[in-house]
Amino acid sequence: MDNENDGELAEEHRPEIICEKLKRPAKENVVSDAVLGGIDGCVTTFAVVSGVVGAGFSPSVALVMGFANLIADGFSMAVSNYESIKADRDFVQNIRDAEKEHIDKIPSGEREEIRQIFRNKGFSGEVLEEIVNTISADQHLWIETMLTEEHGVQKNSRDPVKAAITTFASFVIVGSMPLMPLFASGLEKNAQFLISAFLAALMFFSIGVMKSRIFSKTAISSGIGTLLTGGTAASLAFFVGYALRELFGIASL
Repeated sequence: MDNENDGELAEEHRPEIICEKLKRPAKENVVSDAVLGGIDGCVTTFAVVSGVVGAGFSPSVALVMGFANLIADGFSMAVSNYESIKADRDFVQNIRDAEKEHIDKIPSGEREEIRQIFRNKGFSGEVLEEIVNTISADQHLWIETMLTEEHGVQKNSRDPVKAAITTFASFVIVGSMPLMPLFASGLEKNAQFLISAFLAALMFFSIGVMKSRIFSKTAISSGIGTLLTGGTAASLAFFVGYALRELFGIASL
């Protein structure tokens, strides 16, 4: 197995393959947006179901509150994600504009910054000066180098629209699962809650497994970890609902 993997790695690192790979734009990773939306969506709706059951209200109340929260919170999260990524892009662009201004006004000072950056990396003498001359001969390369080396920011920014859509879709699709049993009016309330809990647990575990496959983690441990995170949030909602019902003497509806 190791020999097979070594062969694949060697094939991927042939000069012509590397050349083609570097020409392609970096793939945008929306997995984090899907995971964020899915977990939060499932937590949101199952927390509503748990809180309503804990408070002794009817399933219809959970349905109304669940879908209202599903759409409102999903939209809010999508907008927040959009604004966050857009703010990051604007931040990077502001740095890029500032570096361009510095290069135009004080090129010798910016060349010295390049020189010291690469001297700190271990370069010296003619090699160092060749690096400085090569980078400073191309303004775009110069600016992009300063972005990563001086400011430590990523040059490849994410698409805020794609991130927002992914977050909202994942939030709504995964978050709607715990609400599905509540449509089965023929089931007893306890049965509806147990099925809802099972579906929520399945969603949490599945998201964890999906993360493990993408990021090369252990599937079982990743699934259980995500399940425990979501289950804890839902348990808190249930006990808060139950405690408030007992505290204020709320009658079951």
